[in-house]
Amino acid sequence: MEGDCLSCMKYLMFLFNFFIFLGGACLLGLGIWVIVDPTGFREIVAANPLLFTGAYIMLAMGAMLFLLGFLGCCGAIRENKCLLLFFFMFILLIFLAELSAAILAFIFRENLTREFFTKELKKHYQRNNDTDVFSSTWNSVMITFACCGVNGPEDFEAIPHLPHSSSEQAIPEACCQRELQSREGMFVNKEECLKGNERFQNRQGCYTVILNSFETYVYLAGALAIGVLAIELFAMIFAMCLFRGIQ
Repeated sequence: MEGDCLSCMKYLMFLFNFFIFLGGACLLGLGIWVIVDPTGFREIVAANPLLFTGAYIMLAMGAMLFLLGFLGCCGAIRENKCLLLFFFMFILLIFLAELSAAILAFIFRENLTREFFTKELKKHYQRNNDTDVFSSTWNSVMITFACCGVNGPEDFEAIPHLPHSSSEQAIPEACCQRELQSREGMFVNKEECLKGNERFQNRQGCYTVILNSFETYVYLAGALAIGVLAIELFAMIFAMCLFRGIQ
């Protein structure tokens, strides 16, 4: 009876670790896609050191989960106590790190409001100055999503112009319509856009556009995160039970 219980525990442990292995592979693939994707994300990530670092952290986490899932599967099948203990300690560290990140994201979620982004844009944005990381990131976002400002072009009315720039430019070039949504894309009519002709401007605010674009994915990412945490928790429990059951 005890042998049957141990065998059942071993295969349950293998199953959970197999899901961790797949989760790590998915995270690894997602990190690679964010960095090399040609539709605009690569440009945004490269312009922002924080996002650039985050993408590589995602790659590292994916690779670690991939490796740990593999080690957990091997430890379960071979009933190796060293591999099981190694697996448990690292999964515990990852679990605590992910839980801490989720708690911090919940606590600071109020900072991701429309008012917060509007205030930051008006405070730090320097229009077409792409040597400034903040401005370059915002320009990349507006070009990629064909939007303008947080709420719309009116966000730029109180933002001063750069030296030697035309005072007629009510909005930055990034708000002008392009044939292709990338920095290399040709303007539909740049001159008329900068003069204030709304026909050639992107009038919708980026906050609404991005929120609508990612609303479904946010819930999906949240559900996936909860699922990963639950799998890791059960995997640790089974690892310890199997560790104690091995003679």
